[in-house]
Amino acid sequence: MATAKKVKKLGRADAEALFARFHEIEPEPKGELDYLNAFTLLVAVVLSAQATDVGVNKATKRLFELAPTPAAMVALGVEQITELIKTIGLYRGKAKNVFALSQILIEKHGGEVPPDRAALEALPGVGRKTANVVLNIYFKQPTIAVDTHLFRVSNRTGLAPGKTPLDVEKALTRQVPERFMLHAHHWLILHGRYICKARKPECWRCPIAEWCRFEPKTPLPVGR
Repeated sequence: MATAKKVKKLGRADAEALFARFHEIEPEPKGELDYLNAFTLLVAVVLSAQATDVGVNKATKRLFELAPTPAAMVALGVEQITELIKTIGLYRGKAKNVFALSQILIEKHGGEVPPDRAALEALPGVGRKTANVVLNIYFKQPTIAVDTHLFRVSNRTGLAPGKTPLDVEKALTRQVPERFMLHAHHWLILHGRYICKARKPECWRCPIAEWCRFEPKTPLPVGR
């Protein structure tokens, strides 16, 4: 992930106001991956690497009907998992990881998804970002998963500048007010996905523009 043009870091008061605005607009933001339980959420997040949520949801609809549990996923086998998710990028490797992590969940965790980052990161295909997403969404832990959207928004706005995803995660942990920590991940990812876009941020309709350090702000397109 390349950092955006360096900007001055926001102060705590501005960060508080920024998240208060997000909360005012959407008090209970939701992720866009479909899932049935902790296990299917974990699988969906593993499959979402370098893929869109829309694409993952299309592929997992049938997969989760057939295999909503680790035991059912293992029963499907690698070949059938591969066939069901072949519309997703890197599907062969992901199918092997989903099968393997299902086996480990059965063997080491009684078929349950552990609410622990270290245990999650020990599973095939699960890194810190994936673990944080599962902990945040399903187990309601105030974790922040830094993907390309969060990395971009945090650097571009000055909210939590950092050279690496881990730098940004640590900066956000310090910067986000405690009362907003649970939903910070979703507010930032949705903001980056739909407004603060990579190539051309839509600053003219940005709800946090007054605190954002990004300059020059992108004007309303002619004819809009």
